[in-house]
Formats: sequence, C-alpha cells, structure tokens
Amino acid sequence: MIGLLSGAHLAFAQNVYTRSMNRVSSLDPVEAASSYSARAIQLAYEPLLEYDYTARPYKLIPCLAATLPVLESDGRVFIFKLKPGACFVPDACFGRDAGGQLRGRPVTASDVVYSLMRIADKKNASPGAWVVSDTILGMKAFAEHSGSKESTNYDFPVAGLKALDPQTIRIELTRPLYVFPHFLTIAYTAIVPREAVTFYGKAFGSHTVGSGPYQLTEWRRNYQMIYTRNMRWPGWVQGPATIKPSEKPFDQIYYRMIEDASTQWLCFIKGELDLLGEVAHDNWDVVVDKNGQRAEFLRNKEINLHTTSALEVEYIGINMDDPILRKNRALRQALNAAFDSTTWKAFYNHRIIPATGPLPPGIDARLESPFPYAYNLERAKKLMIEAGYPNGIDPKTGRRLELLLDIGRTTQEIRESTELLASFYEKIGVTLTPQYQNWPTFLKRISNRQAQLFRITWVGDYPDAENFIKIFCSQNASPGPNRVNYANPALDALYAKACETVEEIPRKKMWEEAQALIREDCPWIFLHHPSVNSLTQSRLLNFTPSDFPYGTEKYLRCK
Repeated sequence: MIGLLSGAHLAFAQNVYTRSMNRVSSLDPVEAASSYSARAIQLAYEPLLEYDYTARPYKLIPCLAATLPVLESDGRVFIFKLKPGACFVPDACFGRDAGGQLRGRPVTASDVVYSLMRIADKKNASPGAWVVSDTILGMKAFAEHSGSKESTNYDFPVAGLKALDPQTIRIELTRPLYVFPHFLTIAYTAIVPREAVTFYGKAFGSHTVGSGPYQLTEWRRNYQMIYTRNMRWPGWVQGPATIKPSEKPFDQIYYRMIEDASTQWLCFIKGELDLLGEVAHDNWDVVVDKNGQRAEFLRNKEINLHTTSALEVEYIGINMDDPILRKNRALRQALNAAFDSTTWKAFYNHRIIPATGPLPPGIDARLESPFPYAYNLERAKKLMIEAGYPNGIDPKTGRRLELLLDIGRTTQEIRESTELLASFYEKIGVTLTPQYQNWPTFLKRISNRQAQLFRITWVGDYPDAENFIKIFCSQNASPGPNRVNYANPALDALYAKACETVEEIPRKKMWEEAQALIREDCPWIFLHHPSVNSLTQSRLLNFTPSDFPYGTEKYLRCK
C-alpha cells in the first residue's frame, strides 16, 4: 500500500470513476508489457504523443509535446518542442522548499533523452526495447554498453538523441520510418524523472511521479488502485470539443481488480462499476433484444451500449510452405469464396465485422472495394475445378481433399465455430480436420512451419496500415509475424518504398496496391474483425470507445 487518502481527498468520494481492471505488476513505463499496465501508467505519466480521443480514423496529436514533430532530412530527423507548463508532481525525490513543502519541477528535454535511453538499457530488460534500439541512431551501441556489469552511464553519447535546449529534442533515426511517431504514443516511452528512479530504486514501479492528469495515492495489490486528480496538470482547461465547460472531471479513479466476467457483470448491474469494458458472450442475449437493440431493462436504467470494431483481424493462416497450398492460388481463392461470412456473423450474434482484407475498419488507407473472393459458392466450386480438385476430389488418388486446421484453444465457442467452418468446406468437397493443441504447442508448430492451416488473430500495435502490411513481408517470415511465410517481391518492394515515403497521398496508394496483391494471392482465409461492446452507467459522460484507451480517463466527465 502506498498510503491512505488524506482528509482533503475524502471530500471527492462522490465524484469517483470506478472500473474493473486485471492485475498490474508495475507502474514503471519500461515494464509496460500489458494493456492493463499501460492503462495504469498513462494515467500518471505522459508520452510525447497520443491519439485524438474522438477522431476516426485515428489521428496523432500532441500529448507532452507542444506540437506534432517537425520533420527534417527526408523524414529521418524529428524535432519536438515540449508543452509549456508541463511539470512533474511534487515528490520527496525532488526535496522540499524553504517552507517544508515537497517540490516538483518542469519536464525538460533531458528527461525525454533519459526516458528513451532507459528503454534500451539492458539492465531494465524492457520488452519495449524494439521501439528505440533498432530505430534511433546510436541507441544500439548504448544498449550494448548497458549490458556490462558496471552501472549504466546515461551520459553515454547517443548520436540520434539530443536535447538541443531545455524544451527541444532532436531524434534522428537509422533510416526513414514514417511510423516512428506512433511509437511515441506507447506507454514504454512515457517520460519519467531521473530523480525518482534513483530515489526509489527497485520500488520505483510502485510509485508515480509523473506529469499526467492523475497520480496514484493508494495501491492494495491484487485488489484496488486509487488515483487522485493532479490539479496542477495544465490539460484540465483543454480537451475535445465534445466536453462542455460545465461538466466536471472525476476527482478520483478506482481500478478494482476483478478478472472474473460474471463478477464484473454483477458489480456493473448493481451500480458498483461505471463501465463494463466488454460484454461477455454469455450475457449478450441479455444485453440485446431480438431486434438487435439495447434491452429494455438497460433502457429503463439509462445504461448505454457502445459498439465499435476492434483494431484486429482474425484469420486462418495458409502455410505457404505447404506443398499442396503453396503454388495453388486457385485453391486458396476457393477456400475464401466458400467461407460463408453471413452465417459466420450470425453465429457470433452479429458482434463481428466480416473481413475483406488484412486491414480493420478505422485504418486510413484501408481498401474499401469489394473483396474479389467474398462468399460465392458457385464461384468457389469453379475455382476448385481450376485448382485441379473438381468437387473436392483429387484425380490422382480419387479421394476428397483433406486439409488440417491447427487450433490453439479448446473453448466451447471455438469448437462450435470450427464445426461451422467444416460445414462450409463440406459444400465444395473439402474435408477440414481440426487439430487442437494447447497454446504453447500451437505457437511452436506455427513458428516451425508445421501447421498446414491455423486460426489466429493479429492485434494492431498502432493504427497504421504499415502494422498490418508488414506481416506479409518475406523478411518477417516465421518465427516472425509473417506466420504464413508469404513471399512476394512486388509486395516487399511496395512495403519498403511506402515506409520511406513521407508524403501521405502517394504512400496511401502504395498501401492500397499492397492490399490488392494480398487479396488476390489469398495467403489467408479472411474471417472477421471483432467488435467491442461496452456498457456505461448514465452518470458517465463523454465515453468514447477506443483501441487506445490509455490515459483517456482525463476526458471522462461526471453527470
């Protein structure tokens, strides 16, 4: 526990936002390995950039930075100015003033340099090292230096990271990478003061000494975290146009560690939670009536239902190393044309959006033209003939084609949906045989290129087409994110050129061309994009569903 709430804070008890949360292990940004940790961290600490709370497609906006970066040297150099008035909260690590009060201090460019170097420091073993080590010029050399037994020297020169003055940072990359600003929204890159890391040592992850809108005031591990509003945060006078000046921010935020879905539901219905972040499959028929509308009892309670697509895509990967599937594009196309997306959507209670390619809705440059191999049973049968398997029969053996589908989960929903998939392919004469494994075995088989077909999901790291196209590049083949081992020189060339293109319009055209190649080659069976369904109490104002909800509680208001 960090400490009890002071008497002043008790007055805020009626103005509290409460939601469930999974367990959080650390509040140190370099350890932000889960989305739950990122939520908790970005209440208190700020990265340079964030996403516009209401804009869709997602749009980068300044957070701790004053403006979006200025680009130089063909997109390899980014110049940031810090937001005036940004300060770390008063804390014992900064000492006390003449009157005995705890000091705070302004955030400086040196803090940005220090925080980014901490991510690469091998002694911290940050899972976010990829953000800086392979991108910022000279950071890899610092990472190697930090691996020695001696204390890490944070004065080690990193050529691509300079504090030009107290408010200005220059970041130079090893190569042009237009998506780099997206990396600077991630919790790993949140800015921390060196004094706090030194003062608290190994206990730093149990404290917050940030510049953000809320600060941790109590933490009973595995039970509850309490944050209190940082009244010094300059952003309270700003916010999206949807916020009315008369609406009041929450003075405290309670994160309750409730992992069981049934318990979350009961707490929400009893009014103990302001937000139910995801409606469980088992509760869906209670939430939505037969017309697909919010159930009457929710309307009577003035409980709001929010639905949005998730920044992810579920697919069946087709191993392009497989001798049957590798060179038979017509067969891969037939497998897509036989996939009945309407029946699939009904199975999932209309809580999904059929996939027409690798990019989910909400991503700029998503190809919106119809998928050329969308469900069409007659076309699928013709493609099977073209593929050399009329009615699914292999003329060489006289037997039906059998394909093996690896699956890494064994829930009832997964088993039932797999039976549905098998029924789709039965109609074109293909026998789909599932092979269920535990998750580690499943992933190992994919990494070792042993699976013929496999069902899996790709979750976007950031809202840009690049994050969804790179998983088809040959250099990322297994054990990398290109799990299907797809190799197309034309796509590789488009990807490389697009990554180095600063101008948005020509880059968008390249991403559209890349999607067209992927949709024609069909290295996946494109399944769906999940939708996220949230419930909020009537007292909660200005809630907007987001794939990047980190730190967005600052935009919530209380009725």
